[in-house]
Amino acid sequence: MPHTQTPTPPASLNFSHILQQWYARHARTLPWRGTSDAYHIWLSEVILQQTRVEQGRAYYERFTHLFPTIEALATASEQEVLTAWQGLGYYSRARNLHKTARLIAQSGHFPNDFTTLRTLPGIGDYTAAAIASLAYNLPHAVVDGNVYRVLSRIYGIDTPIDTNDGRRVFKDLAHQLLDTQHSATHNQALMDFGATVCTPRAPHCHECPFHTHCAVIADGRDAEDLPKKAHRQNVTQRHFAYVFIYYNNSLLLHQRGAGDIWHGLFEPLLFETAQPLAATQVFKQTCDTLQLSPEEGTFQQIAEQMRHQLTHRLILTDAFRLHLTHTAPLLPKGYTWVNTDKLHEYPLPRLITRILEQHNRKKNDNQKIT
Repeated sequence: MPHTQTPTPPASLNFSHILQQWYARHARTLPWRGTSDAYHIWLSEVILQQTRVEQGRAYYERFTHLFPTIEALATASEQEVLTAWQGLGYYSRARNLHKTARLIAQSGHFPNDFTTLRTLPGIGDYTAAAIASLAYNLPHAVVDGNVYRVLSRIYGIDTPIDTNDGRRVFKDLAHQLLDTQHSATHNQALMDFGATVCTPRAPHCHECPFHTHCAVIADGRDAEDLPKKAHRQNVTQRHFAYVFIYYNNSLLLHQRGAGDIWHGLFEPLLFETAQPLAATQVFKQTCDTLQLSPEEGTFQQIAEQMRHQLTHRLILTDAFRLHLTHTAPLLPKGYTWVNTDKLHEYPLPRLITRILEQHNRKKNDNQKIT
């Protein structure tokens, strides 16, 4: 099967010039803009992977406050880094960030070329190109979701972006269009344009400086049909039953191991089953696990079939609270008591904080009513 031909940009369309003119008027004010500090640029790019700018801004400011230099990040513990990251999800990003900070700190300097950057944990083609261009103004074009979307629409490219052919076509075109003298400005402009004008849904075509050049508009197509994907990921369901066990103002937690979601984060007692468990089953399994008699505490359900969506997983969760009123139970291996006043020092999955927030709201509402 022959390769798809990369479109040749028409000479009449000075893509980068139009793009940079738009950027000069509409650039977003962001805390990581206006710096050539490779550490801050790298940090912002890692945070913004799979994260909206509005949410990422607060995390960027938190990280630069807690870890103002790459040396500060390198000397932090993994638990400190994961706690600072809590709520962003995709925790492998935080672990790779920490691992790479330690490697860079050991080497004594931040790499200043694409090839070396690409060898570091968690730094792929996109992030390496972003650091190389934004920190050092090297001629590397970034290719991310925004770039796929903008170029597929303006140039009318139907080649699926999740194929080798598609990745090659878009990478080649992005490099053809790059203003190699002003790589940093070009790349930032293209990402801003995709994020604010050529958006995934309801793009602002009437505000687009490429309106008269856009293939989608010329062909009368729906912009939301592009970019194309060849494959659709199946979403699997998982059924969780969490038991929040309290004793003397402490909550029973354990740290999740490697090989599954949320590696290194802390959670309460968990039962994962093929189908949801009834409350009576959860209570019996809890008593069996902790070698408790049913009279040793009060048991209640605090969440029912809460939905938590990950990229390719849907977690359906029932949650329960067991308040022990007599003696502390036998601890399962790997579990520890954490004082509720110290919970903020432990990185928790967003699902766990959602359950706690929902339960606390209900408790407060009930107190107001009574």
